[in-house]
Amino acid sequence: MSENISDSILIARQPIFDKKLNVYAYELLFRHSVSDIESGVTLFNGDLATSQVINYTFMEFGIDRVVGNKRAFINLTHSFLTGDIPIPFDNSQVVLEILEDITVDEQVIKTVQEFVDQGFTIALDDFVHSPEFQPLVSLASIIKLDILALSEQELINEVERLKNENVVLLAEKVETEEQYKLCQQLGFTYFQGYFFCKPTLINDKPIPESKIAVLQVLHSLQDPDITIDDIELLIREDVSLSFKLIRFLNSAAVSLPRKVDSVRQGLLFLGLNTIKSWATLIAFSDIESSTSELMTTALVRAKLCNQLAKSFDCEPEAAFMLGLFSPLEAILQKPMEAILQSLPIEEDMKEALLLKGNNPLGELLIFVISHEQGSLMELPQHISIQQLNAAYLAATEWVNLTESSL
Repeated sequence: MSENISDSILIARQPIFDKKLNVYAYELLFRHSVSDIESGVTLFNGDLATSQVINYTFMEFGIDRVVGNKRAFINLTHSFLTGDIPIPFDNSQVVLEILEDITVDEQVIKTVQEFVDQGFTIALDDFVHSPEFQPLVSLASIIKLDILALSEQELINEVERLKNENVVLLAEKVETEEQYKLCQQLGFTYFQGYFFCKPTLINDKPIPESKIAVLQVLHSLQDPDITIDDIELLIREDVSLSFKLIRFLNSAAVSLPRKVDSVRQGLLFLGLNTIKSWATLIAFSDIESSTSELMTTALVRAKLCNQLAKSFDCEPEAAFMLGLFSPLEAILQKPMEAILQSLPIEEDMKEALLLKGNNPLGELLIFVISHEQGSLMELPQHISIQQLNAAYLAATEWVNLTESSL
């Protein structure tokens, strides 16, 4: 793989939900960086580079490291649709997504038919009705409609046209709860976008005392000066946390040599840092009460912030907590300002969580969220694309393993 081309591509993922807001799949995003012109990436070799990166991601890292046991939507580049590069994965976990700017010709129709014959699920991206795409509609199982590109009436018209086709509808770029409810009413089966991070905020609804207590425990766990005695007392005083932690320590996920009956025994077996990490994640799971993807988002942000902390001159422990706390507004359905009034945390952390970006922690969080949402315009000089991709893939793998163990 040509490093000067493929190293200009960023890797990310975006969740796709079903009607019950369970994650059905992740769309894998492969975006060219803003330095493409300088690195010599053109429309032609950029397509080839993206194809190579997809191959590399699956063959070198494995799909399970990126999406766990969920399905993966993969955008097919022109190189795949002309047969220049073979598909590097089987049909069991992948949905092949055909972009709206593909020129539909006999070769493309033939290739897509071969994918269908091999058992692949086909999705059409950013679909707008046109005669040239009709042969692909007949081969597709999923049609994606960009709701931001269509007026409400245009959206209704497209849904009406597709009612007689043997397809299910996926609404993409759903950014608000109102848009999500409209798409539900229109009969969409799947939903994609960051609406789950932007629920309606209720200003006059108090944060439950039990959740405030959990947040305070979380903050205390991240104290870099905390001792074994401190952490044992902290966990033991929270009966629910203590019970869940001991139950987890005795599970197959940890595989200790013998059963433990106390937090102290767990500390002796696994050490302070390991117990801190597991206690933090178990405690945080107690305050997450909406979609499970908010928990996943929090964990990915936390681990990615932690891994990139040194590059932003931040302490790794503080960076982890920053990422973990960043979706609290959506989790608690309260403005971040109100949440922070209840938390005894440092001023620089508060400013960072308010996305002011005027300190290293703030710059780090804005960078991580921009990458997550595909709006990252440039990389700091001290972070390479290779470093960011490696950190992101390591974070998603860690989250997959962590969630399956909790």
